[in-house]
Amino acid sequence: MVEIVGVGFMKSGKTYYFDPKGEKFELGDMVIVETARGLELGHILITNKEIEEEELVAELKPVERKATDKDLAAYQENLAKRDDAMKVCAEKIAKHGLEMKLIDVEFMIDGTKIVFYFSADGRVDFRELAKDLAGYFKNRIELRQIGVRDEAKMLGGIGICGRPLCCSKWLYDFQPVSIKMAKQQNLSLNPAKISGTCGRLMCCLNFEDNTYKELRKGMPKDNERVDTPDGYAKVVNVDYFNGKINCRGIDIDPDTGEEIFSQEIKTYNKEEIRRRDKKDGKNERDTDISEKLDAEEMRELEELMKE
Repeated sequence: MVEIVGVGFMKSGKTYYFDPKGEKFELGDMVIVETARGLELGHILITNKEIEEEELVAELKPVERKATDKDLAAYQENLAKRDDAMKVCAEKIAKHGLEMKLIDVEFMIDGTKIVFYFSADGRVDFRELAKDLAGYFKNRIELRQIGVRDEAKMLGGIGICGRPLCCSKWLYDFQPVSIKMAKQQNLSLNPAKISGTCGRLMCCLNFEDNTYKELRKGMPKDNERVDTPDGYAKVVNVDYFNGKINCRGIDIDPDTGEEIFSQEIKTYNKEEIRRRDKKDGKNERDTDISEKLDAEEMRELEELMKE
């Protein structure tokens, strides 16, 4: 067992473990810790507790100290300098004619480094810019390129649901999101409707994916042929949340063998439906065609999302 405290940071919703070095901390205490970027100001989210060593994903670094009044004053001073630093950097970017979008700037609490965050479509040669900024600020400069999702996380905003962006409020890590998830949830494969503010697939598609997987178990697909209490039928659509399957009855023309569809749509429960072997006749052909169209549709959409 190893004793830890959980520390959070102003621009990250994730909690990181640190070694309290035997000192007791209260919830909300401001502390100074060392991270990969240098000394940073954080706050206690998890008070002293013991966990198994197997739960640690990286080497446990110590809490340097509780934040002093001097540390807090330095943090406020750095915030006050942010706007001026953004303005200067933007002017320098324009001066060097670089195709990059300045997102944010962060001063290390101990004054040893200034980090500028930017986004760009490709790689940017910012060596001359870094030298220019270092000469102006008389400090060590780091320019860090971030992706569009990290940009949305930093800037924040309101999603199409009317709520603050998940990534800027509580989402710790970005999980892979695929167009297949949107397809499985019967959403319109329209980039404008399934894309977030960042222009990529909405993270919330991933939240409900497991629920839809469970709801779809044992349920037929649209256009699938099934047996119902009223006979042979074709699935029109499926209501996964209510477990209802809407079908149109099928009669077979004795002379031509052609399918004749009933105009009436009847609703059945999953238990009332018997799915036919997919290798049998039309089910196999319809499924193959449907899957082929789905694959082509998703490939086209993936290419469109990249533009």
